[in-house]
Amino acid sequence: MEYQEGEKDASQQYQIHPTAVVHKSAQIAADVEVGPYTFIGPHAIIGNGCSVGPRVVIDGHTTIGENNRFFTGAVVGSPPQDLKYRGGVSRLVIGDNNTIREYVTINTATSEKNETRIGNGNLLMAYVHVAHECDVHNGVIMANSVALAGHVTIDDKAIIGGLTGVHQFVTVGTMAIVGGCSKVVKDILPYSMADGNPTACHGANFIGLKRNGIPEDARANIKKAFKIICRSNLNTSQALERLRAEFDSCAEIDHLIEFIEKSSRGVCS
Repeated sequence: MEYQEGEKDASQQYQIHPTAVVHKSAQIAADVEVGPYTFIGPHAIIGNGCSVGPRVVIDGHTTIGENNRFFTGAVVGSPPQDLKYRGGVSRLVIGDNNTIREYVTINTATSEKNETRIGNGNLLMAYVHVAHECDVHNGVIMANSVALAGHVTIDDKAIIGGLTGVHQFVTVGTMAIVGGCSKVVKDILPYSMADGNPTACHGANFIGLKRNGIPEDARANIKKAFKIICRSNLNTSQALERLRAEFDSCAEIDHLIEFIEKSSRGVCS
């Protein structure tokens, strides 16, 4: 029998509920708690301090760091919902200090060369879906029922409101905030507020910038930059030329320019 039901070796300290089913090949740190009726597959690796609640599924080639919490019904490491997937080893990597709430679903990658990635310190509220090859960075908050299609990137400290759908290959920039029930089909600028169907940019996220410790002079530069991008009637090339001409030695503006230049889907403005 390769699966154990609520068993543990006398030398181990982790707590597995008697109704949990854990494959003997799973690598679970000594202090991990596993709740009732939870399933953990053979290729799972779970680090120190993790709490896995009831009726959770952790399957696939999934590597989980330290101090993560998984709430009731989360399904982590399931195969991608992608018709191109033909089996094989595809991976999911989750960092440290994440909170994965009720019934969140996170898929592994489609390609064996790639990974789905969740960074550190993120909050994924109930019913969030993270599809294949998504890359969620650090300090991200996604409210209830946010759905990320494949290959989406969410940069550090971005916030996405509930019931929002994000199109495949879209990037949401750092410290951006997206309003609930939005339809995101283009890249969301760093430091911006965006909302709507389709999503439109409504200027800089001043409250988020202040909360994240962005200095006052940098916030003033960002405000001026968004006036150029959103209100000057310049096209993208003209706006970038003006940004380069008017701002010198500002890391936030340099990042904003680089983000726009690298955008493959175009930016929401």
